[in-house]
Amino acid sequence: MNNGRAIQSAARRGFTLIELLVVIVILAILAAVVIQRVTHRTEDARISKAMTDARALDEAIETYKLDTGTYPTADEGLEVLLVKGAGPTGKGAGPYLKNGLPKDPWGNPYIYRNPGERGDFDVFSAGPDGQPGTADDIGNWQG
Repeated sequence: MNNGRAIQSAARRGFTLIELLVVIVILAILAAVVIQRVTHRTEDARISKAMTDARALDEAIETYKLDTGTYPTADEGLEVLLVKGAGPTGKGAGPYLKNGLPKDPWGNPYIYRNPGERGDFDVFSAGPDGQPGTADDIGNWQG
């Protein structure tokens, strides 16, 4: 009987403040680790999407050149890829993009330069910092 009372007494006692604090600290550490991993994966996904978009824009520009004989000028920009019959002769088959011009994963427009600094033309995202010409730019010159 004495053993039964000890079990009932322990069950009524509940958790001490120290035990609760230890559990809260453990949960906070786990949450910090999970959030860090998820945030890192999110940024990787954004970079991957920007690379995919840059390649798709590059292909659309190359197709435009096959149809018209020239790359779009800097003044025409990427918007010319949305126009049927674009180009200097009006023979562009366009539109070359089905769903309009995408924005980069950070909400900024893609940048087009002709002539390019890294090839005949450059099409790129300014990356996470939103500033063109920095190390985090993501463009058609990357694999």
